[in-house]
Amino acid sequence: MTPGLLGPAEVRDLAELLDVTPTKKLGQNFVHDANTVRRIVRVGAVQAGDTVVEVGPGLGSLTLGLLEAGAHVVAVEIDGRLAAQLPATVAAQLGAEAAARLTVVHQDALTVESLPGEPTRLVANLPYNVSVPVLLHLLEKVPSLRSGVVMVQAEVGERLAAGPGSKVYGSPSVKAAWYGSWRTAGNVSRQVFWPVPNVDSILVAFEKGEAPGDEALRRRVFAVVDAAFQQRRKMLRQSLSGVFGGSAEASAALESVGAAPTARGEELDVEAFVRVAGRLS
Repeated sequence: MTPGLLGPAEVRDLAELLDVTPTKKLGQNFVHDANTVRRIVRVGAVQAGDTVVEVGPGLGSLTLGLLEAGAHVVAVEIDGRLAAQLPATVAAQLGAEAAARLTVVHQDALTVESLPGEPTRLVANLPYNVSVPVLLHLLEKVPSLRSGVVMVQAEVGERLAAGPGSKVYGSPSVKAAWYGSWRTAGNVSRQVFWPVPNVDSILVAFEKGEAPGDEALRRRVFAVVDAAFQQRRKMLRQSLSGVFGGSAEASAALESVGAAPTARGEELDVEAFVRVAGRLS
């Protein structure tokens, strides 16, 4: 392989070497365009010396871009073959110094409870089939994270960045807002992936903020959010009746915090959901 970042030929050669056939089950679509990789690193504001967590490094395209920028990378990879090969790929493409800045964690990201190195940034091409659960799980379990950029399916990214009143505002929007501010940061062509996916992709950037409350409150807020969006057409007094023990109780709780019982979930921002959840015993 030619030293540097991976191109289409190198990606296919590595896949053949490892006998890897990308699977939908693991959400595997490998990036093979160096310009796209460097763009993601740039949007993620990665600086030399940063410790970055990457989920699903795959064959190493984005990992190489992060290491090229001088970062330390904690790569979480569920596929054993890919996890074992990644250090060798980095050493071959960028040399021993870059390989020394790589830590590979062979694990399902949804089971991560902590990560080495206290990473401050998350930069990843997330597996599209579990992107939101993985993202929310890491934000919960890795408190050192301060910012990042993730590549996800376009409709998922737009939902994460949506505000109240938007047609795509929903449960992921509110839960993401618990952790900070989110914005879409540009579309990504289908042609930079192998195999070419049948969905559009988008970059979503975030900046962590001060959480509105502790872990106990977060659980209550997320339970209220899930109930509010389970049936979008229902008024909150109906959709929240289960968590409050009846529609009358839900109405009273909503009115006590200045929210209309006839409102729907998409009308409330995260602060309003926090106030409503505060009425749960």
